Amino acid sequence: MFRYAFAFLCVLSIALAACGSQPKSPSPTAPSTIEAASPLRALATTTLVGDVVRQVGGDAIRLDVLLPVASDPHSFEPTPQDVLKLASTDVLFINGAGLETFLDRLISSADSQAKVVDASQGIQLLASQEAHEHEGEEHDEEHPAGDPHVWMDPNNVLIWVDNIERSLSELDAANAATYHANAQRYRQELQQLDAWIRQQVAQIPPANRKLVTDHLVFTYFAEEYGFTQVGAVIPGYSTLAEPSAQDLAALEDAIRELGVKAVFVGSTVNPALAQRVAQDTGVRLVFIYTGSLSQPGGEAATYLDFMRYNVRAIVEALR
Repeated sequence: MFRYAFAFLCVLSIALAACGSQPKSPSPTAPSTIEAASPLRALATTTLVGDVVRQVGGDAIRLDVLLPVASDPHSFEPTPQDVLKLASTDVLFINGAGLETFLDRLISSADSQAKVVDASQGIQLLASQEAHEHEGEEHDEEHPAGDPHVWMDPNNVLIWVDNIERSLSELDAANAATYHANAQRYRQELQQLDAWIRQQVAQIPPANRKLVTDHLVFTYFAEEYGFTQVGAVIPGYSTLAEPSAQDLAALEDAIRELGVKAVFVGSTVNPALAQRVAQDTGVRLVFIYTGSLSQPGGEAATYLDFMRYNVRAIVEALR
C-alpha cells in the first residue's frame, strides 16, 4: 500500500507540472551541468549530515533535510512527501555505514536520478566489544559492518567534509572556490573542537571514563578520547531491538561492579528502560543528543553545539 501511494503521488506531481507549463525548446548552447544561476538542490538524510552540508555549501546550494528534528534515524519511515523531495533533488547526502536502512526503498519509490553521496566513505568502521558478544543475534543484523554513529568523533566528520566538498565541486564547478573556502574554515572549527574535547575529558579521572548508553552509540568517541564503552541498555547499534532480561541483568551487574557513575540516554529514544536501569543501580540518568540536532536556536542546533553539549554533560556526570 505504501509503495502504491508513493507511485500515485509521483505520477500526479508530474502530470500537474506538465499541465501548468508549456514545454520549452532546449537551447542549442544549454550546458550539460547544472546552471550556476540555479542553486544546486541538495537533500541530506539527517540533521547532522545536513548541518555539515550546509557549512560547506553555504548560500550556493538549496538544502533540505529528510528526517525532522528529534527523529530517530533507526526507526524513520519515509512519507509520500519524502518521495517528492528526493525526486526533485540533484544530490542526496547520506550518513552511510548502514544507518539509513530505509534508503533503498525510498530511492526505488522516487525513481530518483539524484547523485547519492555517502559522507562516511573512507571512514574505518569500528565494532564495539559489546556488539561482538551479540553477533548472530537480532541486535546487529542491520549494521553488520560496524557502528554507524561515526559522527561521535569530529575527526570522522573531517572526512565528511572532504566527501561533501568534492561532490559539490564536481556537480557545481562554478562554485568550487566557495565550497573549498567554506570547507577549509569548517575544518579548522572541527580541529578546534577536537582539541577542546581533549581538554574537557582531561577533567575526568581515567577510572571514571566508563560509558553506558541507551544503545551502542559511543564506539568512535570512546576509541578516540580514552573511554570504555561498558555496555548499553540495548546491546546493539540500533534502537529497534528489545533487550532480554538477561541483557539487562548483565548490564546492571557491570554498572555495579565497575563503578559506572551514569547512564546516558539520547533525546530521540524512549528512556523507560534506561530509567529502570538507572533506578535499579542507583546511578544518574543523563540526557544527551545522539541521532539528531535540537531545534534551530536550541542547545544543540549545529553539529559543533551538539558535540559541546554532549561533552559537557559527560564531563559533569563522570568527573
